[in-house]
Amino acid sequence: MANELEKENAAQAAMDFVEDGMTIGLGTGSTAKYFVEFLAEDISDGLVVRGVPTSEQTRRLAESLGVPLVDVEQVDRIQLTVDGADEVDQNAQLIKGGGAALLREKIIANASDLMVVIADSSKHVEALGKFPLPVEVTPFGYTITAKKVYDALKKAGVLKPMIKVRTDAGHKPLVTDGGNFILDCSCGTIPDAALAAHLLASIPGVVEHGLFINLARTVIIGAEDGATIYEY
Repeated sequence: MANELEKENAAQAAMDFVEDGMTIGLGTGSTAKYFVEFLAEDISDGLVVRGVPTSEQTRRLAESLGVPLVDVEQVDRIQLTVDGADEVDQNAQLIKGGGAALLREKIIANASDLMVVIADSSKHVEALGKFPLPVEVTPFGYTITAKKVYDALKKAGVLKPMIKVRTDAGHKPLVTDGGNFILDCSCGTIPDAALAAHLLASIPGVVEHGLFINLARTVIIGAEDGATIYEY
């Protein structure tokens, strides 16, 4: 499939940012998976790095491939994080959290010297919002928090936000690695992502939101015949 090839090519291009001795944040999702696989290949050929996983899913994948891991509490510097995105706009603003790992992903990205985003061309958009914005909230009071999230999105210019709790296969609220719930917020378009991020962050009960503002410095968009690198 074209999208899978684009994901692979974006992940392969990100390997150019890897240097011996680095501590690397390992993203979560279908594109980041390819990066972990390429990293494992180079490790088997002698590359010396260690990874900090952003989810239990990524931890299991990395361990199965022989990628050395370290807990985030044991590192004082992360030189590079490579992660995917559900959407990325022309200003390197992102929506992340489709895999419910946004809290750990943002902590690791914020702690990194460089965040490189890898994505296929379908994720490169003019404006954020077509992909539902994930907001991680505490289970306690989540219905009240959802109303406040709705109000914040309206204030940020979203015309008709629709909010629902993400559920698992058993139709119960999905529980994140951090023990929280996810509100999926259908926005259509988010006119001012920075304002929305600010308003959401101020709501009691919101643990984290999926708007990544001023975190990505490099965006790699895969194509069938290679990848394009954007620097910000």
